Amino acid sequence: MADKFQSIKGFYDILPEQTALWQKLEDTARQVLGQYGYRNIRMPIVEPTDLFIRSVGEHTDIVEKEMYSWVDALNGDKLTLRPEGTAGCVRAVVEHSLTYNGPQRLWYMGPMFRHENVQKGRQRQFHQIGVEAFGYAQPEVDAEQIMLLARLWRALGLTDVELQLNTIGDAAERAEYRQVLIAYFEQHADLLDEDAKRRLHTNPLRILDSKNPRMQAMIEGAPRLLDTLGGESRAHFDAVCALLNAANIPFVLNTRLVRGLDYYNRTVFEWVTTRLGSQGTIAGGGRYDTLVERLGGDATPACGFGIGLERVFLLMQEYGIEAAQGLDGYLVNLGEQAERLAPQVAEQLRDAGISVALHTGGGSFKSQMKKADRSGARFALILGDDEAQAGQITLKPMLGGGEQQRLDLLQAIQHLKE
Repeated sequence: MADKFQSIKGFYDILPEQTALWQKLEDTARQVLGQYGYRNIRMPIVEPTDLFIRSVGEHTDIVEKEMYSWVDALNGDKLTLRPEGTAGCVRAVVEHSLTYNGPQRLWYMGPMFRHENVQKGRQRQFHQIGVEAFGYAQPEVDAEQIMLLARLWRALGLTDVELQLNTIGDAAERAEYRQVLIAYFEQHADLLDEDAKRRLHTNPLRILDSKNPRMQAMIEGAPRLLDTLGGESRAHFDAVCALLNAANIPFVLNTRLVRGLDYYNRTVFEWVTTRLGSQGTIAGGGRYDTLVERLGGDATPACGFGIGLERVFLLMQEYGIEAAQGLDGYLVNLGEQAERLAPQVAEQLRDAGISVALHTGGGSFKSQMKKADRSGARFALILGDDEAQAGQITLKPMLGGGEQQRLDLLQAIQHLKE
């Protein structure tokens, strides 16, 4: 026997038993995004490597350690499997001049790729929904995107999630704060772990996000950027907070929240849960007003976020949320005439909008009914020679109660639709 292949570590299959819940998550997100006027855009999963270096940041974990990159054998281009979606979306907006006729609200969904240590809720191929708004400088859009996520959690039935909110100001404010932060951490160099020492002069804000328990007290004592913001940045953040308060969306001010990508400015936020252990962030984002210009476009304010679909899926399972498989009937057929007629009956049912799995391969009534039960269908649709001759079908409820009925085909269709 030949050796069996297995999926690559960190890359996994989503099996049919799981896809109904995945589809519920995706369909609910599509519905909510449509309510807010966001339109779907679809970008390739492979982009130029420099796109991520210029957008995400040369001294971020993604660029330094996590990207799947290679040189194209045909023409020598440096290419990368996308580790996140915002950079590719901005590239598409610039390339196709999408904001020429005005602001754009866009969303996308698909796989992302990062070479990470695999654990629950953290895979090397993972899936995100990304949401981006281009051409909106107002704090109303920051708040709108947070409200959109709050509505999505309600629609999915997720209640144990917390919004953490912060502002990281504008570039000049961060540059000044960066020097203050470096000076502070240098005073406590004996407490810095190796990762913090590596980041000290390249990306000191990321030290604030460290989860090392030995460093937490020292980090808590660090100066706060919020306390030194300019008037415009502070007014923007205060307006976001006021809008969320008016919408009755509670939040926690987390002045250590900085996000891991260089392109953010002003508002940053994360939705977190305690139900998934260390991988508790299920969505996060913020404003990135300079990225479009940095990638070759005109100066364009922008704001967006990403949803980690694997983590939301795990959280839905934690809540015991289920999704119906969606099959209306499993067509059992017994006898020569019934077996010949069954494909035609199945097609008539499908023409009427009924979803039907047709049993093939014969077998006893008992074995066919076992397969009907395993299919998850609402009804077993029984077609014997007697029913075939009479133009009828027997409906046996498989989920919940109800009496078995033998009906004309048109009556059966009406009953199934009800």
